[in-house]
Amino acid sequence: MAPGSNSLVAGGVLAVAQVSTLGQPFEVLKTHLAANRHDTLRQAISKTWARGGIQGFYQGLLPWGAIEASTKGAILLFSAHIAEDFVLRYFPGQTTLANTAGGMIGGMTQAYAVMGLTTTMKTIEITRSKASGSTNRGPSTLEICKEIYARDGLKGLNKGLNAVALRQMTTWASRMGITRFIEGSIRRISGKSNDSRLGPIQKILASSGGGALSCWNQPFEVLRIEMQSAKPSALRASRNRPTMLQTARYIYQTDGVLAFYRGVMPRMMLAASVTTFMVAGGDWIVGMLPKA
Repeated sequence: MAPGSNSLVAGGVLAVAQVSTLGQPFEVLKTHLAANRHDTLRQAISKTWARGGIQGFYQGLLPWGAIEASTKGAILLFSAHIAEDFVLRYFPGQTTLANTAGGMIGGMTQAYAVMGLTTTMKTIEITRSKASGSTNRGPSTLEICKEIYARDGLKGLNKGLNAVALRQMTTWASRMGITRFIEGSIRRISGKSNDSRLGPIQKILASSGGGALSCWNQPFEVLRIEMQSAKPSALRASRNRPTMLQTARYIYQTDGVLAFYRGVMPRMMLAASVTTFMVAGGDWIVGMLPKA
């Protein structure tokens, strides 16, 4: 992982690069499916395209996605590095444990530090109602933001934050831990030492595998999207700020247990992309930077 200030540089650069390429289209699709749980993936793609062609797949990127990526990526790698160093100091050689702890601390830190408002704004932008083919495009994202702030204050703008934190904590613990475990398995199979460097293809395979397997926690993602969505819901009509438990009960009662895994396929593709950028790419870019 990244030493000192190098982790801030690497994290910010890589996160912006990721969200600006494959990241946002997958984000839009999995958010659409989690908010519109009766749509198929094909319908999600069709409706996203109808919102503005290729630009529809990058809805929410500017400014909220870019702001979130540039800050959360830096915080993730920096805080994860501190946590890893702490674990290795007391448990030398336990790299998988250290990486898992680093991912957990990094994911939780980035969620509470920067992701509350920006994640809410991105989700509002993607899910807000737009009258297709009409001059009435519905309220803007900022108009919805002002309405939420006037009604519920900062707590309203950060609704779903605990679900975001749980998702990020478990996601990055899984991504980093599983990725490093796969890397270790590749070294053992290929007869390499624990300190040997893997090739680019091996790093990408390990990172994308770790990212995809980290999506076991998709229920947290469905919960936070339901809590942050601008799409009308009977739950939000009856309560200003429903809790995670109330939201989970509502989703189960209306759509069943499988609803908690809506959008998991595009999220797996998103997670593979994110982990490749942030873990494999992080190792690569930090190795190129001068030591802090």
